[in-house]
Amino acid sequence: MATKQTLQNDDINEKKRLELYNTQYLIRVAEQRAYDLFLENLVKGTSHLSLGQEAIASGFANAMQENDKSFCTYRGHAHTLARGASVVGVLGELMQRDCGLMRGKGGSMHLTDTSKGVMGSYAIIGAHLPMAVGSAWRAQYLGHDDVATVFFGDGTTNIGAFHEALNYAVVYKLPVVFVCENNNYMEYTHIESITAVKNPAADRASAYGLESIIIDGNDADEVYRTAQKAYEKARAGEGPSLIECKTYRQSGHSRADPGAYRPKGELEHWKKNNDPITRYRERLIEFGIKQNVINDIEDNVKDLVDQATEKAKNSPVPPEDILTTNVYANGGWAWRN
Repeated sequence: MATKQTLQNDDINEKKRLELYNTQYLIRVAEQRAYDLFLENLVKGTSHLSLGQEAIASGFANAMQENDKSFCTYRGHAHTLARGASVVGVLGELMQRDCGLMRGKGGSMHLTDTSKGVMGSYAIIGAHLPMAVGSAWRAQYLGHDDVATVFFGDGTTNIGAFHEALNYAVVYKLPVVFVCENNNYMEYTHIESITAVKNPAADRASAYGLESIIIDGNDADEVYRTAQKAYEKARAGEGPSLIECKTYRQSGHSRADPGAYRPKGELEHWKKNNDPITRYRERLIEFGIKQNVINDIEDNVKDLVDQATEKAKNSPVPPEDILTTNVYANGGWAWRN
C-alpha cells in the first residue's frame, strides 16, 4: 500500500526524482573536491561552498527551461553545475587552468557559462539583482519566454538593490524569480540579529504586493514544485515571485572561516537531521527505488568528478596572450590607455 509520503509525491515521476538526486549528489561531491583541492593549494585565493544547500540549486535547475537564465552570487558553484556546466570547466576555473570556464581568468567567484544559461556569479552583494531584472525586461520586450532567476543570500535583503529590483520587477510585471537562500548567517553574523523582520525576504514581500513564500530549502521536491509554479506564473505574464528558502551551510562563509561563531551543536544538528542528500536518498528508497540504482548514480558521479579533477590538474595555465582580452566590452583594454 502506498504511504502518505508517496501519495504526496506522485506528481513527480521517478525519472525526475533521479535527476534531482543526481544533481544534488554531483554538487556535493564536486564541492567536497573543491575543498580538497584548496587544501592541496591548487585552488588559489578563497572559495565559497554550498555544502548543505544543494537542494535549492537542484530543485530550481530541474524546473527550468533550457533558455532560462541564472544569476548567482559568489557562492555559485552549485548553480553553475546544476545548469549542466562542465565539471572540468568548473574545477579548472577554480585551479586557474586554461580548461576553466573562463580559461582561468575568473576564478571561484565569477563562474559563467552563457551556453548553459549561467549569466555569471557576482562578488558584489546585490549587484546581480538589477541585472536579472534587466534580463527579464529584455525577454518581455522581445516577446521571449525565458525567465530570469536570481539567487542571493539572506544578507542581500538589507541591500538597496534588493528593494529597487523587486519594486521595478513588480511595477512592470517582469518574468523574474527572486530566490533568497536563507542559511541563517550573513557572513559571520546571524541574520536575525541585524534584520527588523524574522524572515528577511518573505516578510517584506507584501510591501511589493507579492505573496509571502517560505519553503524548506533542504527538500528538493518542495523546491522543485515551488519553482515550477513561479515559472508558470512568470511565463503567463503575471510577474515576479519572491521565494525564501530556509537552508543551512555546512561550511564556513569561505575557506578562511572556521565558523567559530556558531552555537555549540548547531552544525551537528543540521547535518544529522536536515542534510538534503541524506533526506533525498532516504526518500528515494521510500518510493521503492532500488538500492543499486542509487548506488550507480553515486558511483557515476564520483567517477565523473575524479576524471574531471585529473583533466583539470593536467591542463596548462592560461597563456599570457589572453591576459588583456575580454576585459572590456570591445574585447581588450588598449583603447583605454
